[in-house]
Amino acid sequence: MTTKKKIAVLLSGCGVYDGSEIHEATLTLLAIDQSGADWFCVAPNINQHHVINHLNGEEMDETRNVLTEAARIARGNIKDLKDISPADFDGLAIPGGFGAAKNLTQWAFNGPEGDINPEVRRIINETLHADKPIAAMCMGPTVIAKALEGTGIKTRLTVGTTNAPSPYDIRAVSGGMEVAGAVAEMVTVAHVTKDSVNKIVTTPCYMMEASIGEINEGIQLAVMQLVEWA
Repeated sequence: MTTKKKIAVLLSGCGVYDGSEIHEATLTLLAIDQSGADWFCVAPNINQHHVINHLNGEEMDETRNVLTEAARIARGNIKDLKDISPADFDGLAIPGGFGAAKNLTQWAFNGPEGDINPEVRRIINETLHADKPIAAMCMGPTVIAKALEGTGIKTRLTVGTTNAPSPYDIRAVSGGMEVAGAVAEMVTVAHVTKDSVNKIVTTPCYMMEASIGEINEGIQLAVMQLVEWA
């Protein structure tokens, strides 16, 4: 009997403005399931940087925990990142959302100069050193760039393209990834960048002006490649 491949999905909370982008996270889980692999979610057991009211974009005077909030997306099927190693999975997926740049790293506030959560850095580096693949969506590639900063590993990543509409400064984010040591590629929403040497695949998702169907195309391609490498 063939054992199913197992993919760990690293979440950063629940909600685009202060956690994981829910469409991206859910479509990633669906794509993994449709590929014939199994999934489980992981998240760091830390407080969110802040809590945003998703109706009006204003900061709220309360505190929420990344692991507890991410459990909403995972339907409770989630583990504390500190308890996980590459021995527990065959591949790692990192959906986007501002949580990737506020909770996993501090990119949203300090760009490539911002800190990265040490457990996030650990799991990304251990995954690569174990020769296991990684897929990242939206702002997820910036987390990879920051995790690999100073390691000498030069990977190819994408957060989108300047040749199509985007609500964000793709040129600046791409430049920041290059400051951290990566090679940034310009790719449209329904496509991926494949780094076959390091087994990393990335896709822009909502970094571009896009429909949920369009981001699904990129996610499907990224997960397909992730599972194939796994």
